[in-house]
Amino acid sequence: MGKRTLSLALLFFGGLFLYGASADTGGVKKLKMQFATGPLLKFQIWYRVFEEYTRVLNQRYPDIRIEGESYLPLPIYRHIASFLSIFKLAVIGLIILGKDPFTFFGMQTPRLWVWGQENKIYACMMVFFLSNMIENQCMSTGAFEITLNDVPVWSKLQSGHLPSMQQLVQILDNEMKLNVHMDSLPHQRS
Repeated sequence: MGKRTLSLALLFFGGLFLYGASADTGGVKKLKMQFATGPLLKFQIWYRVFEEYTRVLNQRYPDIRIEGESYLPLPIYRHIASFLSIFKLAVIGLIILGKDPFTFFGMQTPRLWVWGQENKIYACMMVFFLSNMIENQCMSTGAFEITLNDVPVWSKLQSGHLPSMQQLVQILDNEMKLNVHMDSLPHQRS
C-alpha cells in the first residue's frame, strides 16, 4: 500500500509540475509576428486562423506590424476557472491522501467518494479532466477581434463569424486610405 500511495503522489506531483509548466500565468499571451514601424494591426484571436491571415497580410501589407493576443473572458469566468483549478488540486490531494472531508463537516460520506478512495487513479484522472473541461469552457470566448491602431475594424463577437480574407483586405484598404487622407488634411487650430 505504501508503494501505491507513493506512486500516486509522484504521478500527482509530476502531472502538477507539467500542468504548471504549460499553464498561462494569467497575463495576456502575446505573439509578435513581425517587427515593422507602420500601423499596428492587432488580432485577439484563435491562433491557427491568425497564422493564416498573418501570412497573407504580411505579403500584401509589409509595413504593418501584426500582433496576436488572447482575448480574455469576463472576470467572473476567470475567477471561476481559477477557483476550479485550486479546488481540483485540493480534491486530488484528498483522494491521494485517503482523507474524507465529509466527516469533518459531520456529513455522511457519498458513495462516489468511497468509489474514489477505492479507485484513486481513475478518480484523480476523472477530477482532473472534468475540471479542465469546465475551466477551458470558462476561458473560451470564441473571439476574433481585429483593431488597426487601437480602432476596432472587425468583431466576431458582434458579427458572429470570421471575416473572409477578401473582406479583411477590403476593410484594411479602406482604413489605410482613410488614414492617409486624414494625415494629409491640414491641422486646424482652435
